Amino acid sequence: MTTQPGHYPQPTATPAGHAVPTDADRAQAARWLAALDELAEAKPTAVRVEDPTIPSHQDGPRIGTTPPVQQPGRPGMSQRAVDLNTTLISSSVVIGMTGAAATGVLWASGHANATVIGWICGCIVAAPAVIAIPILALKGLMKSAKEVVEAAPPVINQHYSGHVDQRSVHVHTKTRGGIVAVTRNELPELPPAN
Repeated sequence: MTTQPGHYPQPTATPAGHAVPTDADRAQAARWLAALDELAEAKPTAVRVEDPTIPSHQDGPRIGTTPPVQQPGRPGMSQRAVDLNTTLISSSVVIGMTGAAATGVLWASGHANATVIGWICGCIVAAPAVIAIPILALKGLMKSAKEVVEAAPPVINQHYSGHVDQRSVHVHTKTRGGIVAVTRNELPELPPAN
C-alpha cells in the first residue's frame, strides 16, 4: 500500500495489549466525573474574611521592624560598588587594548625591543601602584583611627553634692605561725553615721 507524505494509514484493529473500553467502563467514568462535579460545587474555591483586624491585599504590604535576614549565595552590592566595578572593568579593557595596539605598532615597524617593551609595560603597571599604595595606606589609617574613636567608651563625668566622709580606714593585720600561718585582720570600729 502506498501512502502520500504526511498521510498514514488508519489502524483497523486495536493494538495488542490495549483494552477497548466497554459501555460499563464508560458508565463508571461518567459516575466518577459526576461525583467530582458534586464535590467541586460543595467546596468553595474562595474565602472572604470580613474581620477588619486581618490585613488583606487592599491594605498594602506589611512592613515590620524585623531586620532583613542574610540570604545564601553572593551578597548584594551597593550602587557605588556596582559603579566602581564597571569603571574598573572598562578602564582595564581600555588599557589592555591601548597596550596591545602600541606593541603591535612597535613590532610591525621593526623598532621593537623586548627590554624596552618590558620596561614600558612594567611602568604602566608599577606607576599607578606606587602612587596608589601610600594613598590607600593613608586612607586605611584614617579609617582605623575613626573606628577607634567611635568604639571608645563615652566619657562619663559624675558630680556629687553633699557631705563626703574622707576618713581613712586602717586595717591591722597580724600573721603568726611557722609552717602553718594564720592571718587575722582587725578592722577598727567606725562611729555611727549621722
